[in-house]
Amino acid sequence: MSTNLTDTIIALSTPPGEGAIAVIRLSGPKAISLVDAQFFGANLEQSEANTVHYGKIKDTKGVILDECLATIFKAPRSYTKEDVVEISCHGSQYIIQKIIELFLEKGARAATPGEFTLRAFLNGQLDLTQAEAVADLIASQSESQHQLAINQMRGGVSKMISSLRSQLIEFASLIELENDFGEEDVEFADRQGLKDLVNKILNVILELQNSFKYGNAVKEGVAVAIIGAPNVGKSTLLNTLLNEDRAIVSDIAGTTRDVIEDSIQIDGILFRFLDTAGLRDTKDQIESIGIEKTKEQVAKAQIILFVVEIEEDHNNIIEAYKKIPLKESQTSIIILNKSDAFHTCHSYDVEEAVSTLTSMTPCIAISAKEKTHVDKIKNQLVDLVRNFKTQASTVLSNTRHFEALNQTKTSLEQVITGLDNQVPSDLIAMDIRHALHYLGEISGEISTDDLLESIFSNFCIGK
Repeated sequence: MSTNLTDTIIALSTPPGEGAIAVIRLSGPKAISLVDAQFFGANLEQSEANTVHYGKIKDTKGVILDECLATIFKAPRSYTKEDVVEISCHGSQYIIQKIIELFLEKGARAATPGEFTLRAFLNGQLDLTQAEAVADLIASQSESQHQLAINQMRGGVSKMISSLRSQLIEFASLIELENDFGEEDVEFADRQGLKDLVNKILNVILELQNSFKYGNAVKEGVAVAIIGAPNVGKSTLLNTLLNEDRAIVSDIAGTTRDVIEDSIQIDGILFRFLDTAGLRDTKDQIESIGIEKTKEQVAKAQIILFVVEIEEDHNNIIEAYKKIPLKESQTSIIILNKSDAFHTCHSYDVEEAVSTLTSMTPCIAISAKEKTHVDKIKNQLVDLVRNFKTQASTVLSNTRHFEALNQTKTSLEQVITGLDNQVPSDLIAMDIRHALHYLGEISGEISTDDLLESIFSNFCIGK
């Protein structure tokens, strides 16, 4: 992605559609002068930075387009480190269109997706991890997502990466110096010191990677697949969890043919519940497609709610549970449903028995129909997600960062192997350079147009 920093760009920064107020943003060397020429109420070019002014925007024929507020920010004290003007006008689509057309005619250029934040990055206002956090903050739907984004915007990840990189650069320079004096057989870098440093960095990388399960789950919303045989109450459970009739409930087996998804927040964590088709052998072609989709969702989910009828024989429950293709990274809860029809005072003994026989898998007896003990499921879900979290001071939530750390780790492990095998310093230097490159890609100290295009094209246009 390339951008011309000599251009002045313009875009609507508030969501499209009717509203009381809309904000139109301009950034670039002519931002203030362009608006000043059409703004009547104050001389914006002579006004102090970070001030708000009331006036009227007129077109080239002197026709008033709107009464508005113009907020001016002068470089470098702005989001983009450029001159910026934000026009707060009425939220009429006609007014918005006319104001933007006016300044396009006067020489501004329509901003591309994420171009304001891209300029902030290119001008040194943000590093790449902080720029990505801006997009995460805009997209946040829960308290936990908001907190993750805020921490990253404050430089949590970038500070840690920068520290690792600077320590490694010091040793890399000494290794490179050795290569310059290769014929003289000298050593400037302490091999044991380098090995200790690399092991220290590897431990930090492992700590960050261990936090990714929690961070990514929170960022994307925790995927919870509700699975089980037909007619055990999966759809009723989904409706009860969501407190609305989201899924069709019927006594007819196979009613749910497709995956139904909806989200709720529990204790500040976003959960994405997936109600799936009942797992059974069937000759119905449509139902078979639904069952295949169920298996796909099970593979993607972080938590599995396995729903069975509480009156089912223990051995059948255990056998069915063991057939679920759970991955090592997944956790599960067994839901013993229809406790309202279980005429015994020993329902909690059933929970204990099934949990014990499935290697202490959490097991909860409920009645989805009567909404009893469903709160226990919610509490257990929150506990499971919080158990994902490690003691790491910084939580990793970005897949791009995780993959770059994986590549860094591979390069550093090769450094350790090279040191152990006393390989030539030029080969060790090459592996260190690779590690520095991948660390630099995370923060944006090393970037390519393709990388920037991939990141900023996902932003909204006005950001």
